[in-house]
Amino acid sequence: MIEMMKGLSVWFMETRPHFLILTPLAFSVGVAEAYREGPVDPLRLLLGLVGVLLAHISVNVINDYFDYVSGLDLKVRRTPFSGGSGILPRGLLEPRRVLIFSLICLLLGFGIGVYFTLTVGWVILPIITIAALSIYFYTTHLSHWYLGELFTGLNFGPLMSLGGYLIQTGRLSISPILSGAVPGILIGTLLFLNEFPDLEADRAVGRRNLVILLGLRRASKVYVMLIAFAYLWVILHIMAGWMPFTMLITLTTLPLALKASMGVLRHHDQLELLIPSMGVNVLLVLMTTLATAIGLLLDNII
Repeated sequence: MIEMMKGLSVWFMETRPHFLILTPLAFSVGVAEAYREGPVDPLRLLLGLVGVLLAHISVNVINDYFDYVSGLDLKVRRTPFSGGSGILPRGLLEPRRVLIFSLICLLLGFGIGVYFTLTVGWVILPIITIAALSIYFYTTHLSHWYLGELFTGLNFGPLMSLGGYLIQTGRLSISPILSGAVPGILIGTLLFLNEFPDLEADRAVGRRNLVILLGLRRASKVYVMLIAFAYLWVILHIMAGWMPFTMLITLTTLPLALKASMGVLRHHDQLELLIPSMGVNVLLVLMTTLATAIGLLLDNII
């Protein structure tokens, strides 16, 4: 019994559970948009959440697998926020079993997407197709073409928000895309910052990401601009009438943004000193994504 619990614990850690909380928060943005227009079906909500969680688990695990077989896992300087789970380099799981597990999660998540395609509408099919392809090809292709950050932000932002909205309403709308762009920008930036410690290791295995392209100094400035752009996106769309004024609640996380930005600018090339700012950035992303969903829900109440 104890051995079984230890085995389950290893598999649980392989999924990188501390990052999985991003998924329900990002998904809730689209659900909140749907709630502004009418009641939410709890069964569709639950099934949709299971689907996106399976997809997120799949991408975490399959990235771990490909990072291990490429040799990257043996080169990275692992931090609490970057460098993978560390399970495979320690020999705690067989790589083949990890790959199979990731593909099972991907197929199950895709299957839920197909169910919604058949029951809600074919408009969902492009979303789940883009998500599935980018999950599988992220490490092998997208991260070698300077596209990793873009597709991460796209999948966790506008596409996830639109998906959460579609399974409730069955129709397209620009609103969940615009509101979903807020977590999309921030989650793409989360990956961007988490690539800082891995710059040399990524370069050694042939990866091409924006941090390698820019270098740490310029990348730190781009990080600040991306964070600022997320807030500017909200303000401009409120002024244009595309977002409710209750979305101003997202500005409550500005102190976190300032703290993270100052730390990244000062310590972009000093890993040990950068780690606290990486932690603040994670909190910033989580809290701002939550605030986005709350802002949309408040519009239905006030």
